[in-house]
Amino acid sequence: MKKYIILLLMTAALTSCNHHQEKTYWDYMGNFDMYYSKAYESYSPNPVFKDGKTLQKPVAGTVSREVLPYPFKDKFADKIKAGKLLQNPFQPTKENLERGKIKYDVYCAVCHGKSGKGDGHLTKLEKNGKKLYPAIPANLTAGFIQAKPDGEIYHVITMGSAIMGAHASQIKPDDRWKIVLYIKNNFKVK
Repeated sequence: MKKYIILLLMTAALTSCNHHQEKTYWDYMGNFDMYYSKAYESYSPNPVFKDGKTLQKPVAGTVSREVLPYPFKDKFADKIKAGKLLQNPFQPTKENLERGKIKYDVYCAVCHGKSGKGDGHLTKLEKNGKKLYPAIPANLTAGFIQAKPDGEIYHVITMGSAIMGAHASQIKPDDRWKIVLYIKNNFKVK
């Protein structure tokens, strides 16, 4: 009986040895790309998707976890309503104004100018003697702009207005409020 147990153990030990030294393990579902999945770079072609792109757009209606959906539409009535209902949650502290300036310089100054007078870099571009952007951006130093409620300016940054595009996808809500603070506290009424 002892001989059979020793023989059985020896057989098990010899048959369990791997004779392929370059591969020291067994794969489960390896032939079906489940064990060795193919990694694609973000902008590389991808045969898995219909459009052939690896980087896919979010599903329609997708909402970021940290950001609530904006409750107002791109309509004049909603702009007025936002002005009445939305209150700036930030105070004009040094840190908030500095952050507002940084974001203003990145997103707004190219059209509205560093001084807010609507004389940004894009308004000066010409091609064949004609201005590329004939519409003049709003002068943020004007009294009627400075008199607008914070919520209305926030709404314009979020949804856009006239030729100005919406910036909701580029600027986080907190930074939009800080831009409003910067506009209201740093541009003098003319």
